[in-house]
Amino acid sequence: MYNVKEIQPVTKYEDGMLHEMEDSIATEYPLTVYVNGEEFATMVCTPTNMEELIVGFLASDGLIRFPDEIESLSIDESKGFAYVDLKNKSISGDSFSNKRFIGSCCGKSRQFYFQHDAKTAKTITSRTTITVENCIKLMREMQEGSSDFQETGGLHNTALCSTEGVILSRSDIGRHNALDKIYGHCLLNNVSLKEKIIVFSGRISSEVLLKVSKIGVGIILSKSAPTTLAIELAEDLGITAVGFVRGNRLNIYSHPDRIINEVN
Repeated sequence: MYNVKEIQPVTKYEDGMLHEMEDSIATEYPLTVYVNGEEFATMVCTPTNMEELIVGFLASDGLIRFPDEIESLSIDESKGFAYVDLKNKSISGDSFSNKRFIGSCCGKSRQFYFQHDAKTAKTITSRTTITVENCIKLMREMQEGSSDFQETGGLHNTALCSTEGVILSRSDIGRHNALDKIYGHCLLNNVSLKEKIIVFSGRISSEVLLKVSKIGVGIILSKSAPTTLAIELAEDLGITAVGFVRGNRLNIYSHPDRIINEVN
C-alpha cells in the first residue's frame, strides 16, 4: 500500500548552517490503465482515491457517462496497473492510436482535441452566486484543511463546495488528477452538482477549465492565474473563472455576474 508522502533524509541550509534532517516528500506513482484489455493511458499521480481517479478520468475522456457502464474495475497497486472492462462497448482504434502518458505537471502531456472535448464539454447555465467574502473563505478553508499539502508542499488541492463551505476535497501531485478524483467521487456516490463551486489551488489552464465544464460546475475559484485560452473557453461555456484568490483579493475573468460584492 502506497502512502501520500514518504519520509526522506535531507540536508537543510538555514541561518548560515547546514544540518541533516528528515522531511515529508510527496509520493509520485505511475498508474497504467487498461480498458477492455488494451493499454489506454499512464497517469502519474498521488496513490490515493484511485478508483475515483480512474472513473473521473474515463468520464472526462468521454469513455463513460455513468459508473454503471463499467463492468469491472480492479487495481494492482504493487504493479501500478488498473484494469477496466466496459459493458457492451467496443473502443475504436482511434482511442488507442497513441498511448498517452499523463504527467504530473499537466498541460501538453495530455492529448487535447477540440473535436473530442466538444462532445463532452457542457455549456453552464447555473444561476448560482457567491459573495466575494465567501470566495475568500472557501479558499482559506480548502488550504487549511490539507495537512498533506502543509507537510509536503508538493500537492495540488481541489474542493467541491457549496456557497457556504467545503463538501469534499482531494489532493494530488497533478492538478488534473485532483479534479478527476472529485468528479469520480461525485459519479460513484451520486452527488448532486447543482449550485456547486470548484475551489482549486493550481493554474486555470484550458484543460482545467474544460474539466470543470464536464463536471458541470459554473464557478471555479483558483489561488493562481488563468491562461488566455482558459478565459476564452470560460466565456464560451458560461463559466465564471476567478483567479488570484489570496488574502483579501481576487480577480474575476469571465461572467462576473455570479460574484457579488456585499458592501457593509
